[in-house]
Amino acid sequence: MSGNENSGDGEFDDVINAEDILHVIELDDNRDISEVMEEADLGEDFDDDMEASGGQIEVQDMAGVVFDKHKDAVFSVHIDPNTSQLAVTGGQDDTAFVWKISTGEVLFECTGHKESVTCTSFSHDGTYVATADLSGLVKVWKIETKEDVFTFECSDAEWMKWHPGSHVLFLGTVDGDIWMWKIPSGECKTLQSHGCTVSCGVILSDGKRMCVGYDDGSLKIWDLKSVSVQHNITGVNAHKSTVLCVDTHPVNNVILSGSTDVTARAYNSSTGKLLGSYDCSSPETEEDSVEAVALSPTHSYAATGTVAGVLSIWDTNTQICRHKCRHEGGIVSVQWDRLTPQVYTSCLDGAIRLWDARNGEMVSKWTGHTDSILGFDVSRDGKYLVTVSEDKTARVFSLSTSDR
Repeated sequence: MSGNENSGDGEFDDVINAEDILHVIELDDNRDISEVMEEADLGEDFDDDMEASGGQIEVQDMAGVVFDKHKDAVFSVHIDPNTSQLAVTGGQDDTAFVWKISTGEVLFECTGHKESVTCTSFSHDGTYVATADLSGLVKVWKIETKEDVFTFECSDAEWMKWHPGSHVLFLGTVDGDIWMWKIPSGECKTLQSHGCTVSCGVILSDGKRMCVGYDDGSLKIWDLKSVSVQHNITGVNAHKSTVLCVDTHPVNNVILSGSTDVTARAYNSSTGKLLGSYDCSSPETEEDSVEAVALSPTHSYAATGTVAGVLSIWDTNTQICRHKCRHEGGIVSVQWDRLTPQVYTSCLDGAIRLWDARNGEMVSKWTGHTDSILGFDVSRDGKYLVTVSEDKTARVFSLSTSDR
């Protein structure tokens, strides 16, 4: 174990007091993907196709680049938000790679992990890349020198995020603690557990607070400077079971969470007040959960995705569901386009889709994977879509202006 714990004020606090951030980079939730796949009902047609093709589905490969250096399922991906030229992927083979999106060329391998690498992320300026595995081993690498500059071991990792405006790294663990490190010095603070797993988290747009969800259905809004809880959302205002995902609006004070209780809930981050609850259940299925939520940065829309394969588009002003968009498999993650009222979905059926929130119509569909997609990211410049899959590959798709 390395890194220095420091619970007091000082230089560490200065990096938290960043100016308002209008765009928070979101990563996929790092729930064990096997749990999601077990709950998803892909349907008889999916199974028949798999059996007829010997386990491989015949699909049109629309990818411009196929990254095939991983030896097992690839769980996580993030694109450098600074240059949009590099991707980092982590997989079940206990490895992570930083590679060039345009060619698939490996820049360097992030070695030393003990178990599946489920969390990978670049810092906001692309100076560092962080990787974390299921055992709780966290490593940070400097891109310019390709050197390991920070290593820490804690309990099993659930999720990891960088601060959107400074070199501060956050890691949520199965024992419920949230670690907060200043990189590369390793100065450390801990947001203490109340006794259950912290399942997801997001830094709020002011850069000074964080909202996290827990296995018992509760949520907390933490002040990062004082390491104190501003709002503790429990009881009737909380979820009835595990909070799987949480998002925040890049400008206003709205937080959106999703849960295994098959609801999404909106809160005011300033007051902790419950603004509304969205029923995301599907009458045709009993086993379901909300796996992904996202708030549109440009319109008054919210998106929720479920294991049953339903993308719901909600009007946040009226709390009315505008559209339900059906998928052939469970939805793993959703992400809004930065400029338009369109939303991407990744699905266990092996495809990425783009939907128009105004009419509920599918705008584009990208195929090429022969197994479930486990995560994706869209480059900040809007040119590339990178996906990772159970089929041991990552794929790069070019995005045209007509798609968006």
